[in-house]
Amino acid sequence: MRHTVAIAALMGGLASAGGAMAQTEINVLRVAVNDEQEAYYEQIAKAFEAEHEGVNVTFEYIANEAYKSKLPTLLQSDARPDIFYSWGGQTLVEQAEAGFLQPISDMLPEGFAETIPEAGLTAYSVDGTLYGLPLYATEVVFWTNKALTEKAGVDLEAIKTWDDFLAAVQTVKDAGITPIIVGGQDKWPLHFYWSYLALREGGKDIISQAMAGEDGGFENEAFVAAGKDFQELTALEPFQPGFMGTTYETSSGMFADGAGAFYLMGDWDYLPMRERSTSGEGLPDDQLAIVNFPAVSDPVAEGGEGATLGGINGWAVSNSAEPEAVEFLAYLLSAENQREAARQQIFIPIVKGTGDALENQFYAKVSKDVEDSSYHQIFLDQFLGASVGATVNDISADLAQGAITPEEAAAQVQEAWSFR
Repeated sequence: MRHTVAIAALMGGLASAGGAMAQTEINVLRVAVNDEQEAYYEQIAKAFEAEHEGVNVTFEYIANEAYKSKLPTLLQSDARPDIFYSWGGQTLVEQAEAGFLQPISDMLPEGFAETIPEAGLTAYSVDGTLYGLPLYATEVVFWTNKALTEKAGVDLEAIKTWDDFLAAVQTVKDAGITPIIVGGQDKWPLHFYWSYLALREGGKDIISQAMAGEDGGFENEAFVAAGKDFQELTALEPFQPGFMGTTYETSSGMFADGAGAFYLMGDWDYLPMRERSTSGEGLPDDQLAIVNFPAVSDPVAEGGEGATLGGINGWAVSNSAEPEAVEFLAYLLSAENQREAARQQIFIPIVKGTGDALENQFYAKVSKDVEDSSYHQIFLDQFLGASVGATVNDISADLAQGAITPEEAAAQVQEAWSFR
């Protein structure tokens, strides 16, 4: 937003010369972050302001759930932010279709788009039009307590397929160890299983095909098979007692306290789970391992074994933003600033060639996984929009408890998609 302010009045003699400078305010709205991340963004804002006279950049932070509830109202008001945090997916599509967003391809510095991976640009495009930019990528992986799996006699290197993983779970359980920790109360940690298995069973394009209504939509055989695969796991009773009453935060601390062997969660939980542990330090790095989500031996369709699941989180640009806002967004995502985020372990950068600044072995692996991935599927509870995403979370929790059949789960998602 651009305002004319009486800067001249503050400059004494210049005011008498009739001068008044245009002050450009760039308002950025983000989901709340920790103090280190706020300091990171503040430093970038000040550096940009120093290079652009008359520009002021202001970050505002709102807690996660409040952000989701307030943003739709803000976008319809004069108080809308110029740049705002976005998970992409169907929500971005709906914002673009409602006219809340601004195409930015022609406003970016020459050659900037080439620094971003194609998957990142696609995540912030609607019908080929770019409305924002990605900030970082995340991957959902099996965090593994090596001390427990070694005690049980599980060879992590041998886990290649879903059957291998089921066998490992049984072996761990037979050793008297809780195989998997999960925060079932929040449901979304359970949706990782159904989502990953759908990709493995149906191939990397299965979600987009279902969204287009092809081959039975979400009632395609691949989604039913995903539900069956998931219930093969839940039949082993792999989760900790009371898993449906356990929140994500509690499960995070439980895994870091050594309460279970596996924990399917995003890379973002590496530091938080330590902070949530009883000791405040959690498991040491030499006791941790990452196991990628296994393939399925006989999938419904080929091509899903190399796909990853996670997020491509970033920024969207609102329809009233000035060109300076887009210039700032490109500055924020410069290779230098992305490397600094990697160096500080704030997030895994997405700009090409900046992952080399990651010193943490787990972050470096995730960065390479995403780079090598055949397709990076955004979380379905974000990608499909709020209402359908909620249904995916619900059916995942119901499948985990044996409350519905795989066929019923697929039908419920299709119904939610049809009436969204």
